[in-house]
Amino acid sequence: MLTEETEEIMKEIVLNKFVMGGGAPFVLIAGPCVIEDEEKTRDIAEYLKKLTASLNIPFIFKASYDKANRTSLHSFRGPGITEGLRILKKIRGDLDVFVLSDVHRFEEIKPASEILDVVQVPALLCRQTDFVVEVARHAKIINIKKGQFLAPWDVNNILTKALSAGNEKVIITERGTTFGYNNLVADFRSLPILRSMGFPVVFDATHSVQLPGGMGAASAGEREMAAVLSRAAVAVGIDGLFLEVHPDPERAGCDGPNSLFLDSLPDLLRTLVEIDTVVKSAGHREVRPGKKGVHG
Repeated sequence: MLTEETEEIMKEIVLNKFVMGGGAPFVLIAGPCVIEDEEKTRDIAEYLKKLTASLNIPFIFKASYDKANRTSLHSFRGPGITEGLRILKKIRGDLDVFVLSDVHRFEEIKPASEILDVVQVPALLCRQTDFVVEVARHAKIINIKKGQFLAPWDVNNILTKALSAGNEKVIITERGTTFGYNNLVADFRSLPILRSMGFPVVFDATHSVQLPGGMGAASAGEREMAAVLSRAAVAVGIDGLFLEVHPDPERAGCDGPNSLFLDSLPDLLRTLVEIDTVVKSAGHREVRPGKKGVHG
């Protein structure tokens, strides 16, 4: 059971080469929404590895092997679990990078956990008790995306479920909150509230600018706002930043309207490193929310 005392303890997650949480520099989780083909996915991973290494940014590569929660029945979903995990395993080994992908069904959890460094629970499944517990049982590290329908203090219940499986390597990702129809809003008060629960917090800048179902049979997005929200989130003092990127988002198989162009990343990341350094070197204390997480 999480209590007020957990606010004073920030758990750190160690991934061999770097630490997430506890005031360490932010970790970048980035990659395409979905695996479109092996060559393109590898090229993106290689580019991101070189770029983050040059800027001394800890890096986790992300790509989905099956986007089971697409808007339309006819939307591109990816190569599926068998081929997708094969590709991710090869990229992990050849490029020496950590890899993350999401699971949508119980039968995926065990094979995915054997290959992935981080197994992600999609936002729309974050309240599925048995599913969260089973992922936590098998995953080395579990990243739980906060549902668009949840208040930040509701995440306390999700953490209790994951911890019941004996896995304390938990990351929470904020990805925006439903704001009327086909729209999301990012409330940055959520980030310190989530972080006060004692676990590393990631901000998903690109899904936060998504317009769910905004194109009828597909989601729209406001790509131009992703960099703005990224700068704001890093200024809050997050532990990780989640970005979906693509060499040509206009032709991406999934989430193109909210994905960033690869060639826009160098300038953005340099700025984010500067902001992160200033904020964390100042040692800003986290906000302590009220007993129920409410303000005032």
